[in-house]
Amino acid sequence: MDIVYIRGLQVDTVIGIYDFERAHHQTLVFDLELGTDIRPAAAGDDLSLTLNYKAITEAVESFVKASEYALVETLAERCAEMIRTEFGVQWLRLSLSKPGAMRQAKDVGIIIERGQR
Repeated sequence: MDIVYIRGLQVDTVIGIYDFERAHHQTLVFDLELGTDIRPAAAGDDLSLTLNYKAITEAVESFVKASEYALVETLAERCAEMIRTEFGVQWLRLSLSKPGAMRQAKDVGIIIERGQR
């Protein structure tokens, strides 16, 4: 299995369980690893035969900006579902960071894996 990746994708959205968190947009940072087979695309030099990271980036940005979940866990799960369904991704690892959420830490977040490798 090959991996197409997107690292450091920053998206502003409303997220959090406290009223003060929900009063303004916060920047979330996503790292995505998407399992695929690049050989058909490489053989024909054909973008339509691989995962289009521009299209995936735009879909994630749009989805996250429109969301207003309380938990990063919920947002991560829904993003993973959307990516797998919309782009036919069989396996993914999604890391979602919430920088500045805690004074004591640089960032906090979650990493999930879905599908079969």
